[in-house]
Amino acid sequence: MPALLGRKLGMTQVFGEDGRLERVTVVQAGPCRVTGLRNDERDGYSAVQLGFGDVPERKLTKPALGHLKKSGDAPLRYLREFRDEGEGLEVGQELTVDVFEKGQRVKVSGISKGKGFQGTVKRHRFSRGPVTHGSHNVRGPGSIGASATPSRVFKGIRGPLSAASRSST
Repeated sequence: MPALLGRKLGMTQVFGEDGRLERVTVVQAGPCRVTGLRNDERDGYSAVQLGFGDVPERKLTKPALGHLKKSGDAPLRYLREFRDEGEGLEVGQELTVDVFEKGQRVKVSGISKGKGFQGTVKRHRFSRGPVTHGSHNVRGPGSIGASATPSRVFKGIRGPLSAASRSST
């Protein structure tokens, strides 16, 4: 199964030959360069390392630059290894979407943008508080705990992701 790295460009829709509307994701797949080959004798496993996305040299560390210069490649933003995919490839070779056939099903995995610390309005779709008459509870979660009894916040209460709960998840 061939492998490539790519970047999601957006979503759109396409009408098929039978008139059905299909949702599609537009992906810029490749060109990827082979930056390294792993083999069973030397590394204990077989894999191919692909690089994608040009980047200025100043944005990479010196070890990463040295690794790329050894393989003769320009600075690349993403380096990923794919196991059991290196047969017939050479370091420095460029791979494009030609490795796939028309109509071939592909497996796609991605990395989310990451949203950092989220409050309850965005994370759980809580409604916001009043914004007039001097209210300070505009986007805050409001009261979440009980009074004297049971004197705690019940497990599973939805709220912002704090540093304490982040370490346990």
